[in-house]
Amino acid sequence: MSPRDRTRRQGIAREWMRAVYPTAYVPMSPVEIELYLLELVDVIADAVQAEPFAVEPVAAVGHRLVEAHFTGPETLQRTVDVLGHALLAGPELRDVPGPAEKVVAILGAVSAGFAAAMRLDALDQQEEVQRALMAAKLRAERVLEVSEARFREVFDSSAFGIVITDLEGRCVEVNAALAEMIGRDRGELTGRRLVELFDPDDAEALATRYEEVGEGRVERTREQRRLLREDGEPVWVHLAVSSLRDADGEPAYHVTMVEDVSELHLLQKNLDFQLLHDPLTGLSNRQRFATRLEALHGASRGGITLYHLGLDAFSLVNNGLGHAFGDRLLTEVGHRLEALVSDDVALVARIGGDEFGIVVDNSPTTPSVPDMVELINETLRQPVDDGVALSASIGVVDRPPAGWEVAEILRAGDATLRRAKTCGKRQWLPYDKHLDRQWRERQARAAKMPGALAGQELEVEYQPVVDLAGGQVLGHVARLRWDEVGHHECVELAEETGLSLALGQWALHEAAAVAAGPESFGTLYFELSPMQSRDEDLVRTVKRTLDASGLPASRLQIFLDTRSMLEGRGDDNAQVLRDNGISTGLTRFNGGQAELSLFGELPVDALVLDPSIVGRLAEPHESFLHTAVELMIPLIRDYGVAVVVPDLSTEERTAWWRRVEVDGAYGDHLAPVVPGYELSGS
Repeated sequence: MSPRDRTRRQGIAREWMRAVYPTAYVPMSPVEIELYLLELVDVIADAVQAEPFAVEPVAAVGHRLVEAHFTGPETLQRTVDVLGHALLAGPELRDVPGPAEKVVAILGAVSAGFAAAMRLDALDQQEEVQRALMAAKLRAERVLEVSEARFREVFDSSAFGIVITDLEGRCVEVNAALAEMIGRDRGELTGRRLVELFDPDDAEALATRYEEVGEGRVERTREQRRLLREDGEPVWVHLAVSSLRDADGEPAYHVTMVEDVSELHLLQKNLDFQLLHDPLTGLSNRQRFATRLEALHGASRGGITLYHLGLDAFSLVNNGLGHAFGDRLLTEVGHRLEALVSDDVALVARIGGDEFGIVVDNSPTTPSVPDMVELINETLRQPVDDGVALSASIGVVDRPPAGWEVAEILRAGDATLRRAKTCGKRQWLPYDKHLDRQWRERQARAAKMPGALAGQELEVEYQPVVDLAGGQVLGHVARLRWDEVGHHECVELAEETGLSLALGQWALHEAAAVAAGPESFGTLYFELSPMQSRDEDLVRTVKRTLDASGLPASRLQIFLDTRSMLEGRGDDNAQVLRDNGISTGLTRFNGGQAELSLFGELPVDALVLDPSIVGRLAEPHESFLHTAVELMIPLIRDYGVAVVVPDLSTEERTAWWRRVEVDGAYGDHLAPVVPGYELSGS
């Protein structure tokens, strides 16, 4: 076995140990339990890879769990969950035909072995009780009435059904547990032939077993049979039949212990369904969908098409109408999608919370992709209860290359759906390999960013803010850099990953320490992202940073995100910062009517225009936007608010902004960014 395989098996054993350790008391340490379960993982893994495939060796796994006292009420379910996910996700079944069926067979064997061992363990204990019962009964018949009372107490209070029959099979005594099990009156059972209470298909075989025990050919027998309730419903039971002998050692009675295992039988019967279907909608789940997708992809002549659907704004349904209504709506969506493709070779699955997948094996009559997308949204648009109608954003992978693995097809569909969602509601996009590559690269950078911050790979650089009229440096604006990733993308990635607050606190600390050095640094301009602007702990963070760095509050200007201020989230920060002597401003300012109204609501000292405005104004010809900005800038400055322009890149545009008389600007044309160590040493 390769070290990689051994490591994987150890990982499964560790996860298994963590799952079952809380479910039952086992006289072993966690390390001992993990080693014990590792042996069972080896048995299962060897059975998976064996040719020909056979599940018989796996039954021993269930027996060994019971043997080690893993017998809690949740032990089996957690075992099935851990092993099911490990087998479906593991490499052992990757190239094996029929992986889902093998997983079902293996988990069924484990469950059956566990159930059998539990049954044997319980029946062995009950047989001890049985012998005591019968001894007490014989003593009561021969000696004392008090022994009869003791026997009666145990007999009547047992949770297992107990019936004593004569050698002709008629019931002599039946306890209350058995009568309740089959929904009959205890008194009416006395004198009836026991086999009459079982399913007729089982009666003949069962009579033969009793005969074998009565004649001494076997000491006892254990059977799984079907008792019939009075209403005709079957009750699956395990029977333990043994013979009671008289004082001369001759068979006198049969005693039968009865355990109701209907729930376990139902679990075994539905195990394959539960593993391969979504419990809410009844649709195929992601595992079965992947298996079917792989089969269609390999056999299709016309090519397959994958539609990955995400319901638009489904959280509004759950939050507004309740999760119970949302669940009913998801079920209805599943039914409608299945009806939509009922005439095609297709499969519908629920592959996420509010996400569905449809794979279609294309034929000459299959609708085109745009038509199918329209049909899907038309189907969802029809109102359901309370007039609720839905729409979906859809990522489409049409006729993927033959060499693609199913995991790559699913990943492409998911990535395309994410891109479609950024375009708005009820949008769809086809898979685009170039955009997908860019998206994957961006996602990879986002995933690495927390490690980069912890590993001090990010830097704070400083770009001079210049007075365009006089040419002197007013201060420096803090800019982030991570290898080839510039400031704007760093901020966007931090917002997407939830790293923004930690990154902002670190960057402010770094920048304040540099700005506190030489007096020539001037004012530190620090622009906040939306998440940082809404931070309830912002003021405390700023004050703590100023205290630690020694930077005077008068040399710091904090720019809050304009959009967050419009939403009324974080506007308290602006006032409290001003109350503490810290100048405040707005960043990414677009100049709209709503944004201009903020001047009367917030203590604003300055603003930084949105780079998109500066970019549009970079066009050489004069436009309405040029005229509007020329009129707006003086009004803003007359109101006492300074205007700073970012990202100036040419002398021509610099001259235009100088003519408009903005207060400051920064950009590579005016002065390049400077690393912190150069400013600290100046």
